Amino acid sequence: MKTTKLFTIVAISGGLAFGAIAYGHGNKEKEASIKNSDVPQAVQTAANKETKGASIVRWEKEGANYEAVVSKDGKEWGYKFDANGKLLGKHSEAAEHKEKGEKY
Repeated sequence: MKTTKLFTIVAISGGLAFGAIAYGHGNKEKEASIKNSDVPQAVQTAANKETKGASIVRWEKEGANYEAVVSKDGKEWGYKFDANGKLLGKHSEAAEHKEKGEKY
């Protein structure tokens, strides 16, 4: 009887641990630096409008989306757009790199 309970507890614990690990690795998007010429015109226009003249340091492609990394007031900000130029969000690049454990 004790062996059956122990086996059940081990099986459930293993399943929960595997599920947590699989969840953590499942939805990471790959970032790839791209050239300005590879960014759709609609995205470039939207980025220029949103960044209000700040200099775009680089472009990144994340899945089907595009990210303009902008230098503004000594900090870098990421502006994420879909392929049609719709703004999806804005974030601090320093915070993103810290979150990923990268040296910035």
